[in-house]
Amino acid sequence: MDYTYHDLAKMIDHSLLNPTLTVADLEAGIQLALAYDVASVCIMPYYLRRCADLLRGSTVKASTTIGFPHGGHTTAIKVAEAEQALADGGEELDMVVNISQVLSGAWDAVARDIEAVTAVTHAAGQKIKVIFENCYLNDDQKIMLCRICGEIGVDWVKTSTGYGSGGATDADLRLMRQHTPPQVQIKAAGGVRTLDRLLEVRALGVSRCGATRTAAILDEARQRLAG
Repeated sequence: MDYTYHDLAKMIDHSLLNPTLTVADLEAGIQLALAYDVASVCIMPYYLRRCADLLRGSTVKASTTIGFPHGGHTTAIKVAEAEQALADGGEELDMVVNISQVLSGAWDAVARDIEAVTAVTHAAGQKIKVIFENCYLNDDQKIMLCRICGEIGVDWVKTSTGYGSGGATDADLRLMRQHTPPQVQIKAAGGVRTLDRLLEVRALGVSRCGATRTAAILDEARQRLAG
């Protein structure tokens, strides 16, 4: 096997974004992420400060969403969200593009939106993932977003929010890796529910995945590695 437990655990952003999660659920999810030593916890913005406090001193990063899940916020609001998240201890921000403007071909506006949130995030020394929501886009639109994100210098491009009708397809992951500069990483979100799927997207060049079935995936990884 060409991977270790650490390699796989550090691919996972443990997702705590379902709006029906209670405070008890969020607390339990953070503790699960710590126990499995994943890459990050991506949590609802209102609970980010508490999450960051609980993760402090660990190797698990605190992350949250910006313009989530539909991306139609004004740029000023997205920047304000980012500034609040950074003040609350956020280390990685997952921002949704303005899908309406992408579909309208308003590429200058799309770029300004991404660049504004990236600038404030990088100024704070933290990282940004840009969510495309590929299920609504054609390949030309996905390629243009990859180019824009590459020029701006975002840290990851990400397939989806997990709330659209589609998740991370092999075709999309290949296309995103092909059209994004090597220094920009790829995040798969939606449909990564098993260890086998995690390994499949890893082979396609994915470095990070959003997951809710973290325990099941990593328990199986431990069993296979032990065997």
